[in-house]
Amino acid sequence: MAAPAATDQAWEAVIGLETHVQLGTDSKIFTAASTTFGDDPNTHIDPVVCGLPGTLPVLNQKVLEYAVKASMALNLNIAEHSKFDRKQYFYPDLPKNYQISQYDEPIAEEGWIEVEVAEKGKDTYLKKIGIERLHMEEDAGKLVHAGSDRLAGSTHSLVDYNRAGVALAEIVSKPDLRTGREAAEYASEIRRIMRYLGVSDGNMQEGSLRCDVNISVRRGPDAPFGTKVEIKNMNSFSAIQKACEYEIQRQIKAYESGEPVVQETRLWDEGKQLTKSMRSKEGASDYRYFPDPDLGPIEVSVDQREAWRSELPELPAAKRHRYADTLGLSQYDARVLTDERPMADYFESVVAAGADAKLSANWITGDIAAYVNSNRLHYAELPFRPEQLAEMVKMIDGGAISGKIAKEILPELLEQGGSPKAIVDERGLGMISDPAAITAIVDELLAAHPDEVAAFRGGKNKLQGFFVGQLMKKTGGKADPKLANQILSKKLKGD
Repeated sequence: MAAPAATDQAWEAVIGLETHVQLGTDSKIFTAASTTFGDDPNTHIDPVVCGLPGTLPVLNQKVLEYAVKASMALNLNIAEHSKFDRKQYFYPDLPKNYQISQYDEPIAEEGWIEVEVAEKGKDTYLKKIGIERLHMEEDAGKLVHAGSDRLAGSTHSLVDYNRAGVALAEIVSKPDLRTGREAAEYASEIRRIMRYLGVSDGNMQEGSLRCDVNISVRRGPDAPFGTKVEIKNMNSFSAIQKACEYEIQRQIKAYESGEPVVQETRLWDEGKQLTKSMRSKEGASDYRYFPDPDLGPIEVSVDQREAWRSELPELPAAKRHRYADTLGLSQYDARVLTDERPMADYFESVVAAGADAKLSANWITGDIAAYVNSNRLHYAELPFRPEQLAEMVKMIDGGAISGKIAKEILPELLEQGGSPKAIVDERGLGMISDPAAITAIVDELLAAHPDEVAAFRGGKNKLQGFFVGQLMKKTGGKADPKLANQILSKKLKGD
């Protein structure tokens, strides 16, 4: 294709994603073979997986349920009637020499999600990304190339069919993305939604979520689309962003130097941080789709749809809005808390127990998240239960203990759980909030540091911090900070 005509318009990228989500069923899409990851090669196969003559596929009901729930969460319209098709291609990891997929009548079409795009040094903004379709299909197997990490340079290849026949939901976005960051945030939100639903673990390291990115560039938002290039099988959000950014610049440089941009499939080389040509891109006609003769039509009744809809949880975007609008949290806190459903559930249980939302968010996103992550725990396994954190937060908020004391007892609570109030009472760690007691300590400190008092009264106001530090040291951090500062300020001024 010729280069876009030169105009005064700046270059604009047009990006769409095809996201393959492995549905978390115990058995494969058309057979009872196991989907367990990491077992010995070729141990989860059977005649249906291998496509042996005389075998017949049977749709896994749980796959259909998960696909419909995922579609609903993505605001897609569920088809009254859909079907499976055979997609023909020949490769060693596809034992049947065709893949069962959905072509012209997918399970769901025409949806959208809201993406929050946050980037360091730039304003955070919301963007609505259209979703063209979601369809069900089976995965292929896996090739392991000996002597090299890819076919080129390898001495021989081995094939593992354990993954063949695993259920996938392919989610195809509209070309609404414009930057690598938007593409990464979109993929991250898809993963987040699937994990909230419980339909996939979204583990990118195990291949449970993989993305193909389609990119072209054009001169301004009103210009026709340029030549589309596909980048295959990226399995990290960082790789998605970097690959997009590299490919956008590669295409712009090609057009500006008069070189052609051809429609092709490329790979992202993480080591060299660039995209490399893999093969020319196939079209739909190359796959010779036709309806699968062994699988009947798919029809989901209205009653079944509504039953599944009633089981959907509150989704991340709705939680983010509620946390900001109702609980008064910042966009940042809302985004961190809703990133994983277990953290959000823990936070909501703390707030439901009567704790202040902002204080609770600070403890959960800080010390508690660090402990959970470093010990590789699930929030459900954490000994420090939400009602116990709520008790501690209410003690801080009510002035019964200081944040410093809370920090001191937190390691024990995280490891063993228990009542913060009981620990504070047992060890005498409660806040000193008696004005007479604090006044006596202040008088003692001022008498012990006459030079500093004189310097303060001579204009060195920062010395009040010195006295606050001495006071906290003397009381073991138990003095009520607000009351202590009031008394200290009055005494230092000689009032």
